[in-house]
Amino acid sequence: DAGQPIALWRLGVMYEKGEGVQKDRTKAFLYFRELANENADTPPKSVGADIVAQSFLKIGEYYREGVPDAGVQADNSLSRKLLLHAASYFGDPDAQFKVGQLYLDENEFGYSPLQSARWLSLASRKGHAAAQATLGDLMFNGEGIDADPVEGLMWLTLAERHAGGTDDEHWIAELHERALSVASPDQRQQAIKAADSLGGRFGG
Repeated sequence: DAGQPIALWRLGVMYEKGEGVQKDRTKAFLYFRELANENADTPPKSVGADIVAQSFLKIGEYYREGVPDAGVQADNSLSRKLLLHAASYFGDPDAQFKVGQLYLDENEFGYSPLQSARWLSLASRKGHAAAQATLGDLMFNGEGIDADPVEGLMWLTLAERHAGGTDDEHWIAELHERALSVASPDQRQQAIKAADSLGGRFGG
């Protein structure tokens, strides 16, 4: 009731996941929206900025489908604006990854691998495994950007090391194995050396 950000966040998560309460998508959305609305100008590096950024990300996802019980219709344009705010103002890696994905969809931001790689790179350098794998796959195969098999395989290697035990583990492992199967021995060696060198900086 006092509007404490961490309390709003915890309540939103509880209702979203049904943790100790009945799962309620509408209540979750309302708590996340209140958190975002009341803290939109929170300095990006301040304490608690991460949960504010995540609240923008979450309500952006809710607006993508709409929340009928809250009188909220689906609004892809608003959804994208909220994701961009979380990605650009707050620098949230999850949001940056999602923006990178939207630039690979003709029906979203329009198909632009170069723009996608830019956003994926930002998230990758913060240790985001899914972004690392997606960026690595783009670079390895040269899909709409100049191919760089060594750097691409390096990102895929970092992602594979970083994704263990996560929901993304299997698809990341598949991309990594596919790249390994066609890379030359020299490319593999260089990529592993680079991953070993940079792993501590980028979460690998």
